[in-house]
Amino acid sequence: SRLLPIANVGRIMKQTLPNNAKISKEAKETMQECASEFIGFVTGEASEKCRKERRKTVNGDDICWAMGQLGFDDYVGPLKRYLIRFRDFEGNNNNNNNINNNININRVGLLYG
Repeated sequence: SRLLPIANVGRIMKQTLPNNAKISKEAKETMQECASEFIGFVTGEASEKCRKERRKTVNGDDICWAMGQLGFDDYVGPLKRYLIRFRDFEGNNNNNNNINNNININRVGLLYG
């Protein structure tokens, strides 16, 4: 299975802790495995929805749907708001030329390095 880069996981963990806090290698590895598994769990659900709808691209709306289906309802609202802001930002950066509101599943690869 693919894992998120351990350095990225450690950096995110440090952001939530006091400056003098130390994080063990075992803790980083545990979070790396859990976060990677969670991403696979959510994207797998979204991917299955797309397969049933005969689509090849998973988009942000599919991820939000999957989060709701999997019981993470508290995250759906904030994710949808973020998705709207992201799409607005992307649209502004593309000078409104050929705006694509889909987030290709390959972008998840950016997380994996």
